[in-house]
Amino acid sequence: MTGFDPDRIPVIIGVGQVNDRPEDPDAGLDSLGLLAAALREAERDAKSDRSGDILARLDSLAIVDQISFRELGNLCAPLAAAIGANPRVNYQSPAPHGDTPIRLLNEAANRIGAGEIALAAVVGGEALRTAAGRMAKKKGAGEAPFDAMRAASTRREPTSAQRYGLSAPVDVYPLYENATRAAWGQSLTEAQAESAEIWSRFSEVAAAGEGAWIRQPASPAEILAEGPRNRPLAFPYTKLMVANSSVNQGAGFIVASLAEARRLGISEGRMIHVGMGAAAKEPGNVLLRDRFDYSVSMETAIRQTLALNGVTGADCDFVELYSCFPCVPKMARRILDWPVERPASVFGGLTFGGGPIANYMSHAVVAMVDKLRAGGRNGFLFANGGFATDNHCIVLSNQPMAATFPQDFDFQEQADAARGAIPPLEEAYCGPASVESYTVFHDRAGEPTSGVVVARGAQGQRTLAHVDTSDGDLLAFFTSGAAQPVGAAGRIVDRGAAGRFWLA
Repeated sequence: MTGFDPDRIPVIIGVGQVNDRPEDPDAGLDSLGLLAAALREAERDAKSDRSGDILARLDSLAIVDQISFRELGNLCAPLAAAIGANPRVNYQSPAPHGDTPIRLLNEAANRIGAGEIALAAVVGGEALRTAAGRMAKKKGAGEAPFDAMRAASTRREPTSAQRYGLSAPVDVYPLYENATRAAWGQSLTEAQAESAEIWSRFSEVAAAGEGAWIRQPASPAEILAEGPRNRPLAFPYTKLMVANSSVNQGAGFIVASLAEARRLGISEGRMIHVGMGAAAKEPGNVLLRDRFDYSVSMETAIRQTLALNGVTGADCDFVELYSCFPCVPKMARRILDWPVERPASVFGGLTFGGGPIANYMSHAVVAMVDKLRAGGRNGFLFANGGFATDNHCIVLSNQPMAATFPQDFDFQEQADAARGAIPPLEEAYCGPASVESYTVFHDRAGEPTSGVVVARGAQGQRTLAHVDTSDGDLLAFFTSGAAQPVGAAGRIVDRGAAGRFWLA
């Protein structure tokens, strides 16, 4: 590190996370309580004989936006007061996206590199389980997290995608799952087996980690077996394959300049160096993306992060590949060339580790820091948010890195330049078409209720059609695995007020 200014080298010096499991939801912590508790844990983790009150010395405090207690409003001032801090920089992310914790880490590193600050904290927390419990006590029933998110997304005038059932992430990610399966030449059985193997390894990681929400390993067969505790949601995903947002979890971390860490008496062996990051996004409208079997923004973010830090996937001892739904780590591991036999998480994934909406990656940072303090050298963190929309990656290491801050982590221009042509959207199209991707939705009893086909018309235009799930042969065509629906020819017909439907 000769020639590097220790006042401008960012290192993580403290990490903390909490799980709150009250018997009575009225006794549980709200989101603000989780944030404060997580930062106090991070402060305890960073304490040394001469560090003193670290939180009181913060120059910067960044909060991941939360949804479980919206009535609390902006939490910047209340959290600062709760932890006895008076930071010059104090802000909350504008929205709760899964990439937010890594972006806030990258921003803290940039401010340290610019000499603007010496000590920063990043924190988030969600108490959806407590919020739902309190609602149930008041009303006698509570919405399931997925149902609540879907309802919230359709309170405004529905979009074209929402009119066909593509409202919540659990509805949209299957489009990528089914399209990638076809692109990779996998049968349904092979693709589901890959998902189950990755998720089973997540469960093993979670079972061994104190911070995880579900600490019970599950075999691949258990991941695949449908039943009352593992009902189908949106084909081909079951409950044990998707993010578990019914949690009360908080996590945060403290970032300091190397010089400040030394002044605080932090031992060199407990400092984790922050490498450089890269970010890129897909278009916000899922119907205005170039394809569903690949994400150019994901690949750009991953490859640029590797290049910036002078590493390859093989140089990484540990990875955290965002895991809201199987298609995401499956796409990411192929870009990284990460073997399916190696765990793709250090925390346990969003099913077993826990899925606190936008703050999962703060837990991943905590777990990665613990891993790197114990051994190995490099850890790769890949965050994803929205509807496979937002991507932000960064590298951590227990060794000094040739990283230069501040850095521009926005690689959107490169991603857009590499993006393929976006097919024109023609919502009213009827006539011959081929399947681009699809999914089938199920109710809480596990019964199919409806489905949607994203199709290409005769001139390559993109359009949508409903699937009539009362047609047993058509339902079997899309879900049995006997045929490959993606690429299959059919026809879209207009049924008036009922909308447009797919005919095989």
